Amino acid sequence: MKPWTIALGLIIAAALAAVPWLGNDVAIQFGINALLLATLAQSWNILGGFTGYVSFGNSVFYGLGTYGTAIAMAQFNLPFGVGLAIGAVVAMLCAVLVGIPILRLRGPYFAIATLGLNGAMAAIISNLPIAGTNIGLVLPLTRNDALFYELALGLLGVCTLTVAWIASSRYGMGLIAIREDEDAAGSMGVNATLYKVTALVLSAFFTALAGGIHAYWSTFVDPAGAFDTTLNVRMVIMCVFGGPGTVFGPVIGAFILSAIYEVLASEISKAAVLLFGLVIVFSVVFMPKGLTDLAGGIGRSGWRYFFRNIRENRL
Repeated sequence: MKPWTIALGLIIAAALAAVPWLGNDVAIQFGINALLLATLAQSWNILGGFTGYVSFGNSVFYGLGTYGTAIAMAQFNLPFGVGLAIGAVVAMLCAVLVGIPILRLRGPYFAIATLGLNGAMAAIISNLPIAGTNIGLVLPLTRNDALFYELALGLLGVCTLTVAWIASSRYGMGLIAIREDEDAAGSMGVNATLYKVTALVLSAFFTALAGGIHAYWSTFVDPAGAFDTTLNVRMVIMCVFGGPGTVFGPVIGAFILSAIYEVLASEISKAAVLLFGLVIVFSVVFMPKGLTDLAGGIGRSGWRYFFRNIRENRL
């Protein structure tokens, strides 16, 4: 990573850290949501962006992190940190157990298998008395948005540093080799199963922590909210919009799309979802490699960059 990139990242991080002391309540609450969504997009990027395996099951890890924290705090009166750790461990164990069999699938078969996981896990949680069945659990009330904001910012920072390490490491090169040609990567000595499972476990770890922070912040969890399938769709969209397989692309995509949605929702209410969908469709059609590819593409080809993308990807 270039020195100017590191310096710019530190300046942006310092500016974001000052928001709870300089911004109002609306800005802080928007910031918490955007930071957690950016963490989810960045977590999805570890597997989906670097290996090309499009997972629709990351919301399972989010739900397990949410319920792990909620059960520990609401049913056993354990501290928040302990609950957060329990949720992360449960999510990582789940990633190992389901990752070994389903990561042998490829393409649409893998995507369909991960999509089914979410519904199955939601049904299991809905029938567990310790998880409040389908009624949900209420966590202890804590009104400290600044604390949750800084926790979400710190988690995003650690997750992004992890992705930066992956992008520059031999391990990351192995993941990219799997994305480009898994059979060829295997013939070159890359243990594809081990690489993919560890990527899924890393992704599950950060996703579960984001779920745990959101659970304590919202003070209430239920199966419908914890295992929301649309949440996984948003992770994918934000990562692809920003630039899959890059260090900062998912973070940029998450912040821009979160801001667009908030503006549309506040200005035109019900039509926001429709216009938000159109923004995503046009973005994917004209710049399928994401925002991080946009600056270089415009510099090289000007406005022809957009039409070249349509031709090259046969859209």
